[in-house]
Amino acid sequence: MTSLKNRGSIFKLYSWIPLLVLFISVMNEFDFNYLNLKYFSFNFPFILIFFFTLKDFKNFDYFLVFLAGLINDTVVGLPLGISSLSYLLICLATSYFRNITIRPNPVKDWFYFLFIISLINSINYSILTLFFSFNLVLMSYLVNTFFTFLFYIIFRVFRGSLNGPDGMVIPFPIQLISLKQTKLISYFIDLS
Repeated sequence: MTSLKNRGSIFKLYSWIPLLVLFISVMNEFDFNYLNLKYFSFNFPFILIFFFTLKDFKNFDYFLVFLAGLINDTVVGLPLGISSLSYLLICLATSYFRNITIRPNPVKDWFYFLFIISLINSINYSILTLFFSFNLVLMSYLVNTFFTFLFYIIFRVFRGSLNGPDGMVIPFPIQLISLKQTKLISYFIDLS
């Protein structure tokens, strides 16, 4: 079977999609105020960074994650560097978890994610209230942690079904291209 790394420009384009989605998500602060839901928020960049760092994605560079944090601080109006610190701590903790894990388990990953986002949100809350005198509501951080925790497993189930050879996460169209050699899929879908 041909390696997906030798596919050419299509694979190179798709390998940058996670970073593109990360930059779009930090520029588009997800806000559900128009739905009049007072206690509903989640942190999609946390989910993306944890998942793609855990999967050791090829082009998910920590410097670009740092830049995404700076952009997020600018968009949200936080002191410059708070989100970058959070994102880099997630990358650091996740890469450590990836290196010590012998057998990956989605449930263990999920609860480790809860521990990491709880730690990051408590650090953010402490820094913003103690050093920058922000008046923050602790309940909003708890709700954000809870919904981010819930949405991670949904994201994991959706993205986990699209794994390629050696557990490498690949986008859906490339997965269909790699299935071209199997007889079952070539009977139903003409991939050539």
